[in-house]
Amino acid sequence: MVGGAIAAPGACAHNDDGNRDFCVLAERLTHDLACVLERPDLRVIAGARRIGLDTALAGPFVVRADGMVVLGAPCLMAPACAAVVLRHALELACLIEAVPGDAVLAGLCAARTAALFAELDGPGGPPCPAWHADMAAARPPGLGRLRQIWAELAPLQPPVALDDGGLGGIAARLDALWALLGPAEKLMAEGGDARLAIDPATGLNHYGSSHRPRPWAVTYASSTASSVSERGFAGAEAARARLILGGLTGRGAETRAGMVAEVRQRIAAHYGMTDAQGVVLASSGTDCELYALALAMLGSGGHPVSNILLAPEETGSGVPLAAKGCHFANDTALGAQVAKGGLIAGFPAETLLLSVPLRRPDGASRPPAEIDRDCVGLARQAWQAGRHVLLHRLDLSKTGLLAPGLEMLDRLAEAARAEGAPVPDIVVDACQARLDPARVRAYLDRGWMVMVTGSKFFTGPPFCGALLLPDGVAARLRDGRLPPGLADYCHRGAWPEAPASRVLPVGENVGLMLRWYAALAEMTALRAIPRPVVRARLARFLTAVEGAIDADPDLRRLPVPHPARPPLADAWDDRATILSFFVRDPLAASSGGAFVPLGLEPARALYRWLNADLSRLVPEGAERALAGLLCHVGQPVPLPHPMLPGGVAGALRLSAGARLVSGEPSHDGLAPDPRMDREIGDARQVLAKIGLILRHWPTLAAADPVQTYAPLPAMDTGPSVTLP
Repeated sequence: MVGGAIAAPGACAHNDDGNRDFCVLAERLTHDLACVLERPDLRVIAGARRIGLDTALAGPFVVRADGMVVLGAPCLMAPACAAVVLRHALELACLIEAVPGDAVLAGLCAARTAALFAELDGPGGPPCPAWHADMAAARPPGLGRLRQIWAELAPLQPPVALDDGGLGGIAARLDALWALLGPAEKLMAEGGDARLAIDPATGLNHYGSSHRPRPWAVTYASSTASSVSERGFAGAEAARARLILGGLTGRGAETRAGMVAEVRQRIAAHYGMTDAQGVVLASSGTDCELYALALAMLGSGGHPVSNILLAPEETGSGVPLAAKGCHFANDTALGAQVAKGGLIAGFPAETLLLSVPLRRPDGASRPPAEIDRDCVGLARQAWQAGRHVLLHRLDLSKTGLLAPGLEMLDRLAEAARAEGAPVPDIVVDACQARLDPARVRAYLDRGWMVMVTGSKFFTGPPFCGALLLPDGVAARLRDGRLPPGLADYCHRGAWPEAPASRVLPVGENVGLMLRWYAALAEMTALRAIPRPVVRARLARFLTAVEGAIDADPDLRRLPVPHPARPPLADAWDDRATILSFFVRDPLAASSGGAFVPLGLEPARALYRWLNADLSRLVPEGAERALAGLLCHVGQPVPLPHPMLPGGVAGALRLSAGARLVSGEPSHDGLAPDPRMDREIGDARQVLAKIGLILRHWPTLAAADPVQTYAPLPAMDTGPSVTLP
């Protein structure tokens, strides 16, 4: 049960007067209510708080003076409402404890969080009190309506004196706090673009992931995006509590600025940087691309930039636009509406985008020497034409490729000096973050910028990136200014304090900050694991899953060389941690038993169906449990294939992320070896579900089931999503 305060069967709790005012009988809980009390998000928020049930309590709940939450009879009679009621109660109890002298404001803030929490389940959610609509609105209700709402809220907490004049001042303070109030999972979906928005019909975002923990789903999607774990959610929730406490105590701006600075400092420390002056926070890896181009412009001496990109089809979809200084979506991280493809103010139209493919037309990897030769040729042509060069090193691509080579990049700098040309800027796209922090430090020591994220290998929420700057590049911020169009993308606090960033607005991207706190919780957990242990756990998992893929006739693993990296003691990053594979097309006619892979669109359908509960679409029998298993893997990568002339296949990806090594909090109690056995077994279940989907392809194609946050209710025939 949530928080550990639900008494054992037959046990009763007493008030301070010794009277039996409520009795917590576990056997009287309905199954639905028990499931609500076990929700992983609510369990994290509750912590060790005591929670009881009093069937004589007519109201939804009450927070007692000692901090105990007591749920009333409505929760037992209408368990569908219990999650919202409990979330409201937990928020109220926390805020009253934090600011005991400000209980009215705490009550109103808690009500807003509860109302926004209720909205996350969409219009088909449980019925809520009328005040929910007012407290979930974009602006606070007027003083008269607020007085009515407080009359409904006051009985939920210990008595507090309030005269008519006092509410006016509280309303003004509430107005100042309004935009910062809400549950962590809602706030984490802000400060990005439309891809972060949660679809109420599925409970998931564009990436098929959630900002609420989802421990019942099998997740190997760290090459794309992962649902937040209980550990990450706890990190974001603790940060949100600090944020609200700062606002309640009149230190809101100071608290927000300090927390953003703390995030930058912790990222710097993780990568062995001396301070946070070289850390720029970015809403995504694509935003990092914009920032790298802006910094290359500051160091170009006024010359136009040639931006050499490696395999744009194996990086983010918006990267080619950002690499030219163009808007890469129709909305920005700060909510500005822009024209996708249009030039961002301050970025010159003369920026030239050049690309070097990593694969041949048939999909096979190109030899490293060819890639290096192309990079050198394009760079030399650019500087001989009087252009400044920004060259990418991709570490790694969506399928795990690394290029160009370090030796070539060193020779390129020497060649530029010999010809009297400016040394090219190098930016390392390490957004997959599948490398030891010592490698990142080594890149910075070479004078190269490095893009990282907390949302790929580290399995933090999607849309948390950072651009790391070597000292020489960071020094450019002392002169000139950044393109003014970046004011639509980021705040000044995301950058080092310097004259060049003063064109940006004052403030903080709260959603980005909370996402980074979630990611930092995962980074800290991985950092605590010794390198040899990280290496051993990854090797055990990857060896077993590679064997399982290779033994499955419906799958073809995409051969990817291990990353060619300099020697490092007990290195774990010299092995591919993204396993990409094609899936046999069950409808393709082939001669001679040739393997015909799924095209890109069918592969995307398979990807969605893996993350959906299919149990209602397969016949009764042993397959039904497997059909109901939710499996989240990496989105298909479009790749050419010789069996699809003129078309592209979709390569699915099963990836090892940081949580595989450090452990899911939901796996607590399992020793390391049994836990790894479970992980390997889960990965094999993913492959088994692929086989099930292929066997039932026509049925599933006709139904086209949607992804869901949780398995569908066993007896419900409607589309609503509830927790198991």
